[in-house]
Amino acid sequence: MPSLHPELAPVSDAVTNNIRVEVLSRYSPENSRSLEGAWVFEYTVRITNLGSEAVQLLSRHWIITDALERSEEVKGPGVVGQQPLLAPGESFKYSSWCPLKTATGTMQGSYRMAGPNGGQFDVEIAPFALKAPYTIQ
Repeated sequence: MPSLHPELAPVSDAVTNNIRVEVLSRYSPENSRSLEGAWVFEYTVRITNLGSEAVQLLSRHWIITDALERSEEVKGPGVVGQQPLLAPGESFKYSSWCPLKTATGTMQGSYRMAGPNGGQFDVEIAPFALKAPYTIQ
């Protein structure tokens, strides 16, 4: 019987409160040590303000799950040491990395944003796959 859920791709795209979050991930063989149980994945995020008012990224919350269903949460201020302010129509792009103890996994999460009146809200980072080549899952 075919799966009712399509396979999760190494890309994600979500829009919450006029903030678009796009992610692309890739396996990083040059930083991985698969024989020692260490796989490293790089990901690039683009955050775009589709709204009519400026917003600022305050913090991040990632949920990283490996193939054995072990989850780790990562929370902290900003991204890559920054808390970018995005004017209407503006984008912010950054790259980072994630280690896993298995050859496959997933990431998802949210960013906490602040609007012009100081009100805060969360925007979704849709789930995306972390997959080393030649793995079946």
